[in-house]
Formats: sequence, C-alpha cells, structure tokens
Amino acid sequence: MTPEWSEAGPRRRDWQVLAKRIFDVLLSGATLLALSPLLITIGVLMKLTSPGPILYRWHVVGKGGEPFVGYKFRTMILGADRMREELQHQSEMSGPFFKMKRDPRVTPVGRLLRKYSLDELPQLWSVLKGDMSLVGPRPTQVFEYEQLEEWQKRRGTVRPGGICLWHVRGKTNDFDEMVRVDLEYIDNWSLWLDIKVLAQAVPYVLLGRNY
Repeated sequence: MTPEWSEAGPRRRDWQVLAKRIFDVLLSGATLLALSPLLITIGVLMKLTSPGPILYRWHVVGKGGEPFVGYKFRTMILGADRMREELQHQSEMSGPFFKMKRDPRVTPVGRLLRKYSLDELPQLWSVLKGDMSLVGPRPTQVFEYEQLEEWQKRRGTVRPGGICLWHVRGKTNDFDEMVRVDLEYIDNWSLWLDIKVLAQAVPYVLLGRNY
C-alpha cells in the first residue's frame, strides 16, 4: 500500500517560506563568495586534465514538476550520458535513480571531487536563483521523474536540495526508503531541521565520506 499525497504539498505559513528563502540566499551567497578561489582552482584543474566543459548541465525537475537546468562540476568523460543505458543493469540502487560506486565514466579528478562532494558546489548558484534550496529532496532528473510512481512525486511539492535528510541518515540503495525519508523531511520541515541537516553534513564532507 502506497502513501496518499496531495499535489499542494504541506501547508506552510508565509513567514516560514520567507524565512527558508532568506536563509538559502544568505548562506548560499556567502558560501559562493568565500569559496570563489576554490571554484576557480577546480575549474582550472579540470581544464588541464580532461577535455570538455567545466560544468555539467543537469536537466532536473523542480518544485511543482517544473524543469530547470542545474549545474555541477563535470566529473565524467565526454559522452557519459550516452553510456548510461549500457551500465544501467549494474546500478546499485533500486528504482529509477542510477548509483554505481565504481563508475568507469568518472575521471580521476572527478573521483576526487565526488569524494568530498566538491562537484556539488555549483548547485549553490541554483539555490541563489531560487531553483533549489540548501536542504530538500535530492534533485530528480527528467528521465527519472518520468519513471516515478504517483506517491513518489510528492517529493516535488518543495524545492529540491543540495543536501537531503537521506544523506545524513546514511544512504541506502532502496529507492522507496529514500523517498520515505524525503517525505518525512517534507512533513516535518522547520528551519531548525535544515540547520541540523547542514550541521550533520559537515563531517561527512570533510572526512570524504561523500554523504
């Protein structure tokens, strides 16, 4: 039996929505400014070690099912997306999301970026723009969204996040379990919960656990 859901999502007071948005803008803007030397260094390193663009254009689905283009540092070889179908049977995660620890498409620099989640830093720009939030359900790519069951689409009643509750709980390879944790976050959201999730993510990043 699958949970019921409403397209409207949980009701939030106007001040709660505004508080989350202000929190996102201030923290993402300050982090982008503080890490700008690191962002430039990563870009130069990528250009020197791998042909292709620095940024990967990520076609994902945002709040309310609206698609947008997000950005990550490119961690794979050129043409990696075309190789996904050949590797799909090796995915270590159930459901539409693809997860493979020893993905042969990842470059050496890309592997380092993933280990410390540095490839995710350009998503701060998406947070600043308002397409994403610092904390929220993992972004869903367009082709993944098309495979979701109706109850799973309730993840899309809020903005996707750069970090989600599933990350700090300890990742599992069970897609349904990930969705249930996302829905738990949505139903129990508070600004204090966002702060706790971000605080818990710090040691995972610094220790290279790729939360």
